[in-house]
Amino acid sequence: MNKINMNQALIDMQRLAANAQIKPTQLEPNVNQPENFTALLKTAVESVNALQKESGALKKSFELGDPNVDLPQVMVASQKAGLAFQTMLKVRNDLVQAYKDVMSMGV
Repeated sequence: MNKINMNQALIDMQRLAANAQIKPTQLEPNVNQPENFTALLKTAVESVNALQKESGALKKSFELGDPNVDLPQVMVASQKAGLAFQTMLKVRNDLVQAYKDVMSMGV
């Protein structure tokens, strides 16, 4: 690679890294107000759903040839949505297991 391509690659990588930064969500605890478990769980599911919808929309736009959507953007959104879904699935499985453990305890 020549020097110009290396510089462009570095700029592209920095742009992708900036786009991939995790943004604070509503899941962060609020010190002033106690959180309700149901509300936290609902917010988490809605966040995962929003990531999946965004990923699907970007995929569709890319497939249709939208010039404003590039492949790295689609891939990062897809990975974010997949990771969020896997994390939500793990939390759900842990909650179900905890419920089963509590229900099997002797009184």
